[in-house]
Amino acid sequence: MPAAQAPVAQPVPARPVELNVNGRTYSLQLEPRVTLLDALREYAGLMGTKKGCDRGQCGACTVIANGRRINSCLTLAVMHEGETITTVEGLASNGVLSPLQRTFIEHDAFQCGYCTPGQLCSATALLEEFRNGAASVVTADVRRRPTQLSDDEIRERMSGNLCRCGAYANIVAAISAAHQGHAANASAAGAAPHVDQGQRDRPDNPDQA
Repeated sequence: MPAAQAPVAQPVPARPVELNVNGRTYSLQLEPRVTLLDALREYAGLMGTKKGCDRGQCGACTVIANGRRINSCLTLAVMHEGETITTVEGLASNGVLSPLQRTFIEHDAFQCGYCTPGQLCSATALLEEFRNGAASVVTADVRRRPTQLSDDEIRERMSGNLCRCGAYANIVAAISAAHQGHAANASAAGAAPHVDQGQRDRPDNPDQA
């Protein structure tokens, strides 16, 4: 008696999918099973997001969707229509690196660079999460807004992003420096004296009036 043949899976037709990535709309034809990672790399041509483990364990594929960091290898592209997606290509503005990108360079927070796009996207979202008051596992009191982004806080919040070169100490230092720079700028802006328009237009020398 001949063995029963396994049923042949029928191909699933592609469907139109629009993704808003880095402020640009990409109109793609995708099968429903295409992951966001493959859509970005193979269809949109954005090769900055890396495919590492393809199982959500290494963080190399991290992108930001509606302000939340996600592993793009674990989610389908069709699930993110209408969302605002940011990849590593969208972190700089008009050719100017973001403060975090600059501190990564200043602190040598990468070696081979393969994990760096995911590290940057994850750290960018991390800093925003902290500013919004999100607690972590190592926050002393999760009912209260964390007051300090310590190295332990950074290590815990970045634990989903692996660096096989072992540049963890420099990555933590880079994120801490970016956070401190943002805090210093915010303090300076808050401390700047207010000058009304009348005072600004008044000449310093009374004789010039």
